[in-house]
Amino acid sequence: MSLIKSEKVDTNTYELEIEVSAEAFEEAVQKAYLKAKNRISVPGFRKGKAPRKVIEREFGEGCFYEDAVNLVYPDAVNGAVDEAGLELVDRPNVEITAVDKATGVSIKATCICKPEVSISGYKGIEAEKIVTEVTDDDVNAEVDKLREKETRIIDIDDRAAQDGDDVVIDFEGFKDGVAFDGGKADKFTLTLGSGQFIPGFEEQVVGHSIGEEFDINVTFPEDYQMEELKGAPVVFKIKLHEIKAKELPELDDDFVKDSSEFDTVDELKADLKKKLEDAAERNAQNKFEESVFEQVIDKLEGDIPEVMYERRVSEMVRDLEQRLAQQGITLDMYLQFTNQEMDTIRKTYREQAEKQVKLRLALEKIVELEGITPSEEDIAAEFTKMSEAYGMEVDEIKKIVSDKDVAKDIAVEKASELVKDSAVVK
Repeated sequence: MSLIKSEKVDTNTYELEIEVSAEAFEEAVQKAYLKAKNRISVPGFRKGKAPRKVIEREFGEGCFYEDAVNLVYPDAVNGAVDEAGLELVDRPNVEITAVDKATGVSIKATCICKPEVSISGYKGIEAEKIVTEVTDDDVNAEVDKLREKETRIIDIDDRAAQDGDDVVIDFEGFKDGVAFDGGKADKFTLTLGSGQFIPGFEEQVVGHSIGEEFDINVTFPEDYQMEELKGAPVVFKIKLHEIKAKELPELDDDFVKDSSEFDTVDELKADLKKKLEDAAERNAQNKFEESVFEQVIDKLEGDIPEVMYERRVSEMVRDLEQRLAQQGITLDMYLQFTNQEMDTIRKTYREQAEKQVKLRLALEKIVELEGITPSEEDIAAEFTKMSEAYGMEVDEIKKIVSDKDVAKDIAVEKASELVKDSAVVK
C-alpha cells in the first residue's frame, strides 16, 4: 500500500489517493481463488480441483477481482489514514477508482476528521452554588414516608367517605336515560382524590355512607377518547358498599425502634436531617458543576462535523435499546407503547448529544493544552476497576479496549477535575 496524496477538500474533510501494488493485489487474487475454488465447478475437473488459470479462462480474468479488492482495501485505507496522521470521526467513504492486474488497485477515500478546536478561559469559571435549606417540614415528610410503609388498611363504618379513602362501589352510567358501553362495574375499588375517574365523579362520592344509593351528575371532557361521550352530560347510579382508610402508626420511640436502627424519635429525625442535608449539598454541587461545564461548552470554538452529533445520537439510541432489552422489551415495542417514531426519539436526544460531543472535544483540547498524560499506574488501576466491574480478567478486557483508549479517557477525566477544582463559587 502507498499513500499517493492527502488533500484537505473541505472543513474537517480530507481526500486520500491510495495505491495497492500489483504484487499485493496478485497475492489477494490468489487468496480469493483459494477461498472460492471449492465452490466452483468447471467441466473436466472435480469440484474444487480446477486450477486458477482454467477458472479465469472459463469465467474471465477478473472473476476474483471483487473478492481480492475486498481483501486489500480495508488495510490499505487504514494504513493510509495512519500515514496521513488523520483522526477520523466516521468511517471513510471509499471508492475503487481502478483495478488492473499490471498496476494494482487505485483507491480514493474521503475522510471526515476530528475538528480543530480552540478553548480559553476554562480555569476560574464562576458559577452559583445554591444549597437548599432543609426544614422541619422536609424531615417530617421523610418520617411520614417511613410511617406509610407500616400503614394498616382499616374498615370504616362510623362515618361518611372522605377524600383519601378507598371505597368499594357499584356504578352504572346513563346518557339520555340509556346505559352506555363501558360505564358499568360492580364492587369496584376507587381511591377518592386519585383523579382516576373523570372530573367531578370522586368529589360527589365524598360525604356518602355505606349502604347509600345515589346519583352522580358529571360531564365527560371534550377530548374524551370515546366519540359518543365527548362533552356529554351523564348520570351515574352508585351504590356504596365499603369504606376503607389508611391508619398510620403513632410516631413514638417504640415505632422508631421497630422500623429503624435508632431508639428515639429525635435520633431518627437527626439522622434523616443529616441525610437530607448531604443530598442537598450533592444536588447543589452537581448543579454547580453542570453550570461550569455549560460555560466550558460555550467557550469552545470550532466547526464540528454533523456526523459526530448523529453518531452520538445513534449511540444513545443503542443504549436505550439495551436497557429495554433487559426488561424484555424491544425498541419497536417501545415505540408502539409510547406512540412515537424513531425520528422523535432521535430529536429528543439531539440537544444532549450536542452538549456531550462539545464537552468531550473541549476536555480533549484542555488535555492537550495542559499536557495531561496518565501514568502507567493510572492505566493499570483503571483496567483493574473495569475487571472488577465486569467480572472479567484484565487480559480479556484488553482484547476489547485498548490501552490508548483507556489513557485518553483517564486524561479527559483529569481535565474535567482540573476545570471543576479551579471553578469559583460566586
